[in-house]
Amino acid sequence: MAADGGGERAILVGLDLKTRSRANNAVPFSAEESLEELRTLASSAGAVVEESILQTRSAPEAATLIGSGKVRELSDHVRFHEADMVLFDSELTPTQQRNLEKALDCKVLDRTQLILDIFARRARTREGQLQVELAQLNYLLPRLTGRGAAMSRLGGGIGTRGPGETRLETDRRRIRGRIRKLEGDLESVRAGRGIQRKQRQSVPLATVALVGYTNAGKSTLFNRLTNARVLADAKMFATLDPTVRHVTLPSKRRVLMSDTVGFIRNLPTTLVKAFRATLEEVTEASLLLHVVDAASPFVEQHKAEVMSVLDEIGAAGKTQILVLNKADLLPDGAAGTRPPAEGAERMLAVSARTGAGIDELIERIDEVLSLDPISHVRLRIPAAEGALIHRVHEQGRVDSVHYSDDTCEMEADVPESLLRRLRPYIAA
Repeated sequence: MAADGGGERAILVGLDLKTRSRANNAVPFSAEESLEELRTLASSAGAVVEESILQTRSAPEAATLIGSGKVRELSDHVRFHEADMVLFDSELTPTQQRNLEKALDCKVLDRTQLILDIFARRARTREGQLQVELAQLNYLLPRLTGRGAAMSRLGGGIGTRGPGETRLETDRRRIRGRIRKLEGDLESVRAGRGIQRKQRQSVPLATVALVGYTNAGKSTLFNRLTNARVLADAKMFATLDPTVRHVTLPSKRRVLMSDTVGFIRNLPTTLVKAFRATLEEVTEASLLLHVVDAASPFVEQHKAEVMSVLDEIGAAGKTQILVLNKADLLPDGAAGTRPPAEGAERMLAVSARTGAGIDELIERIDEVLSLDPISHVRLRIPAAEGALIHRVHEQGRVDSVHYSDDTCEMEADVPESLLRRLRPYIAA
C-alpha cells in the first residue's frame, strides 16, 4: 500500500506497561500521548507515518520488547504498508534491535536513534556537528555486531545521517579512536567557551538563557526579544546550535540572551553528555526563562521534563521566570489559570508571535536580575568630561540634567558597573 509523499514509510510502536502509572507519583505521559509525540518526531525527520501500534504488557519482553506474537502481527503490517522502517517509542537493546530487524526484514530504530537523526540534520555549526557525531558513535558502538545484513539495506534516510553511513562497519578500535578525537575537540571548545565566559565576567554582564521543552516557541521568543533572525519552525528541534545576542533592558543595563536546544522526554544521555559544552551556558546563566507552550495539554509534563534535565546538569536551582508562551492560542484569561508549582510571582503569559506581554517580560527580567544592580545618584561632573556624561545617558536612566558654569549636575539611575567610574563625582 503506497503512501502519499516522498518520505520513508514508517510504523510506530509503543509499549504500555501496566505498572508504569502506579509506580510514578509524578504526572506521567500516557503511552498514547508518548506515541503521539513520537509521531511528531517522525514527521520532523521526514517520515510518513502509516500506522501506530500500542502493545500492553506487564513487563518488556527480553528478546523483542513486545513479544513474539505481536512481532508476527507487526510483520503483517509492515508488508501491508510496504513500510521502510519501524520506529519504537522505547529504547531497544542491541539484541532486541537485531532480533526485530531479522523478524521484520526492515529497518528498526528506537526513539533515541530518531532524536539523534533529527539532531544530525539540524546541526549547522562545527561544534554542533561534533557533538551530534560523538553522541551517535557512543550510541552505535555496542550495536555494531551483526549489523552487516542490515547495513546492506541502509542507503540513506532516517537513522543513517552523520557517521551512520560510514562508521557502522568500521571496527571498534577505529571508532573508539574517533570518539577520543571528538572528545578532545569538544574539550577544546569547552576551554574556549571558558575563556569567553571569563572575558564576559570581567565586565558584570548578566546572561539570560531560554530553556524549555522542544517546540515551546523559544526561538520565536528569542527573535522577538533580541530582533535576531534565528530559524523558528513548528518542527521539533528546529534550532539546535545556540545563539547569543545583546539585549538592552529598561534600566539601560545590557544583558546577554542565549537561545538553547529544546529538551524532550527521555532526552538521550549520550546527547546530554555530548552537549555539555553548550549546556554549560545554561548552568552559568544569571536567569533562566523557562518557556512553556501554554496551549499544550501537557504543560505540567513538559515542565517536569525540563526540570529533570536542569537537575541533571546542575541548573535546577537557578532563578527562573516561567514564561507561558502562545497565550494568543488560549481563551481570554485562560493563561492565568495555570499557576506554576512555585514562584508564582515569576510567571508571565506572553505571545512571541503577536508580541503581547513582551514589554512586561523585559521589565520583569530587569527587576529579577541581581547582577549589576541599579543605584539612584546625584552627580556633579565637569562639563569637559563629555565622554563620561555621554556614558551616563547611554547606560543609565537620567531623571534630570542641569548645566551651570563648567559643571553638569545630573540625577540618574545607573548600574554598579558604571557607578565605580562615577564615584568621584557623586554629590553629597
